Amino acid sequence: MSQGQAKNLRPKKFRKGDHIYIDWGKGVREVKKVNKQESEGNKQQLQVSLDEETAMGKFANLGFISHSPEEFVIDFVFRPPGSPKARVLSRVLMTPGHAKRLMGALKENLEKYEKKFGKIKSYEQPTNPIGF
Repeated sequence: MSQGQAKNLRPKKFRKGDHIYIDWGKGVREVKKVNKQESEGNKQQLQVSLDEETAMGKFANLGFISHSPEEFVIDFVFRPPGSPKARVLSRVLMTPGHAKRLMGALKENLEKYEKKFGKIKSYEQPTNPIGF
């Protein structure tokens, strides 16, 4: 992109819930989460960029979690149905504190989901005691 094109690029902004989305076109998007402090006048905002490939996401139907005293490792895996082979799509490493906050955020969002769409059915996973 030339400098002239970059200067003419105008972002599209929209708010959805407690997030502000800024779409710069060409697959470049920023997401800003507005928290209570920001709503009350504190102007600090976290700017997160999301490229087009990452925005598409990846489907994982299996996961593995391991940990040490310093870190948690979460592997997101795809295993085709009936296949003995699986592939790690993404590995996320985080501190135990971040892992605990992630667990809380997942719990909160699952509760919101079930309140809106109904109870999620749990199915037994075949012979994979350490995955999720």
